[in-house]
Amino acid sequence: MRISMPLQYAGEPKAAVDQVVELEKAGLDTVWVAEAYGYDSPTLMGYLAARTERVAIGSAILPMYSRTPTLIAMTAAGLDYLSDGRAILGLGASGPQVIEGFHGIPYTKPLGRTRETIEICRKIWAREERLTHDGKVFQLPLPPEKGTGLGKPLKIINHPVRPAIPIFVASLGEKNVEMTAETADGWLPHLFIPEKAETVWGESLARGRAKRDPALGALEISAGGLLAIGEGEDTRKLMEFTRPMIALYVGGMGAKGKNFYNTVAQRYGYEEAAEKIQDLYLDGKKDEAAAAVPDEFVELTNLVGPESYVRERVEAFRAAGVTQLNVTPVGDNPAKLIEKVKEWAS
Repeated sequence: MRISMPLQYAGEPKAAVDQVVELEKAGLDTVWVAEAYGYDSPTLMGYLAARTERVAIGSAILPMYSRTPTLIAMTAAGLDYLSDGRAILGLGASGPQVIEGFHGIPYTKPLGRTRETIEICRKIWAREERLTHDGKVFQLPLPPEKGTGLGKPLKIINHPVRPAIPIFVASLGEKNVEMTAETADGWLPHLFIPEKAETVWGESLARGRAKRDPALGALEISAGGLLAIGEGEDTRKLMEFTRPMIALYVGGMGAKGKNFYNTVAQRYGYEEAAEKIQDLYLDGKKDEAAAAVPDEFVELTNLVGPESYVRERVEAFRAAGVTQLNVTPVGDNPAKLIEKVKEWAS
């Protein structure tokens, strides 16, 4: 397994990039740059490209509704050029709360939009012919009846560094995971419990892989959690930092019956807890919602504890098919944590 780390989208980005520079020296393989409704991801990715030399730089995720597929492809190609071929395009549909609330764009056809965005990006990077696409979501050029009729097929002006930039997709729903396993280079699941992954997603992954083009190679999976190693109770308490985040996603990302993360928590077997967390969170009781997150849920989504136990967690993620262990190192010496876990994962 390779080792990756998410760059937090809250807080001070420059300080976070300074840490990535140091962790690159310790062996960090990939950094994922999130985008929600704060700073955009590509700007920070360009800054990372200038500050680093070896680490791969991925968006995780770049929301598709706020950009055309063509712009996404242009952005990824530009980042790949600036980083000398180190870019990874992490895509996701985000959710209606952000897309309709912050961007004012209807949240429609997320699966079709994702599939067609991937197709269009790969056509643009390959640069084999002028861009045309006749899909259910996108038509390029735009048909005359939908515009001025003056649109014409074009090629990207620049020659991309690579004709195929790796594409990872953040997906959780059964059909979306199936589509990811069929079409993407990699998968970015959130709140991943390795021991329960086969039960929740095994069939979807199998169906997608059965339709997968062999030329894509094996599906990569990037997943993990908080990383801390220590014997004492103070180390275990570090897991509590993730409890409010789990509550936010399971409880606050969406409405009743329209929360992907809540559905996953239920499929993990935490049906009663998931309902309680959501009820509390939507009632504005965020602290109570966080307290309602099951201890097991917190523990299994992270890698926190004595060295022998963390090594077991690393192996659990490996056994679940994870090829890129995505960790957030906490403690006095994050670089040492990355070095240690990289050795175990190799």
